[in-house]
Amino acid sequence: MVSYTEYRQAFEGIPKPFAYLDLDLLEQNIQHVLTLSGSKQIRIASKSIRSREVIKRILDYDSRFIGLMCFTADEAIFLAEHGFQDLLLGYPIWDRHAIHAIARKVAEGNQITLMVDSIQHVEHIEKIAEQVGCKLPLCIDLDLSMDFFSLHFGVWRSPIRTAAAGVKLAERIASSSHVTLDGIMGYEAQIAGVGDANPSTKMRNQLIRYLKHKSIKQIATIRAEFIHTLHAKGIVPRIVNGGGSGSLDSTCAEEVVTEVTVGSAFYSPVLFDYYDNFRFQPAAGYAIEIVRQPRADIYTCLGGGYTASGAIALDKQPKPYLPEGTELLSMEGAGEVQTPILYRGAEPIMLGDPIFMRHSKAGELCERFKELHILTQGQVTQTMLTYRGEGRCFL
Repeated sequence: MVSYTEYRQAFEGIPKPFAYLDLDLLEQNIQHVLTLSGSKQIRIASKSIRSREVIKRILDYDSRFIGLMCFTADEAIFLAEHGFQDLLLGYPIWDRHAIHAIARKVAEGNQITLMVDSIQHVEHIEKIAEQVGCKLPLCIDLDLSMDFFSLHFGVWRSPIRTAAAGVKLAERIASSSHVTLDGIMGYEAQIAGVGDANPSTKMRNQLIRYLKHKSIKQIATIRAEFIHTLHAKGIVPRIVNGGGSGSLDSTCAEEVVTEVTVGSAFYSPVLFDYYDNFRFQPAAGYAIEIVRQPRADIYTCLGGGYTASGAIALDKQPKPYLPEGTELLSMEGAGEVQTPILYRGAEPIMLGDPIFMRHSKAGELCERFKELHILTQGQVTQTMLTYRGEGRCFL
């Protein structure tokens, strides 16, 4: 683990608050992702990175990084204009102007695949593709959430919940002159996005592990049935995408899967501390400045209240990282303009010193900062712009 003294010295003189990326830890995470992914190709979830320079660095690291999963049409167009290829939209889009823009990019030779999960999506995109005069590649989103009695284990995404429903939609796409079936995607959110080793919820952890175990078997069966049925009908999609950072081991064990999506593993935010089957390094974070000391063991910092999206819960708050012995106050948390930090560690700290924080999620950190200060071998060597730093805000 990097020490507080090392980080404080390395970042000395940089105005706070600032965001940083430790390249040495990032490289460890990249190597761990490659190991966990076995022989599968890897698609980078751009929403978890939100920096062109960082994305390019990961893509260039190994030939198994083959493309990106984007989160909006505007982002995909932006990345295509900067030379990125093999772009898969992770979510459906409906806006006609956005689909027109994608269609024009595809007509120019860019490889951008749109996500669909209904006949309505297909027909809507089909009409626009015909107007533009191109053939748009589509990917079907197969919903892999599971129902256990009254519990819906997973997230509400696609209405395509069975292999039969997926095959029907695939056949509709295959019959078209203006769209083509390029891929099948299934995101097992209840495996990839739910921690099962949170020390404050031990009973819940046991239930989640049990449900994950049951889900993994059902997911593999549904996905295999879908793909094998398609192949039997002569429909062979280029992409069979699955998983996320938290499910690499189980998703990569499925023979029909050709690639896995990885995003959060590269930065490794706080939520990824709570998984039983892997551990990544905390490569990215931010620093806030101590500006007053209302009590001997409380240090109040300027800003810092960068809370993550999702259901409201304590684990969506950022977490003090360094120095060791820091924690948020339960009655205040991380605030809009000030964040009090309870500190009972051994390292002397004073006004003007940084408190290093970690965001609960990965990419949302970059929505708060225009650049990442890049640390390697204990030295700040450069900065890399985030999307915000390039004047872009996609969602």
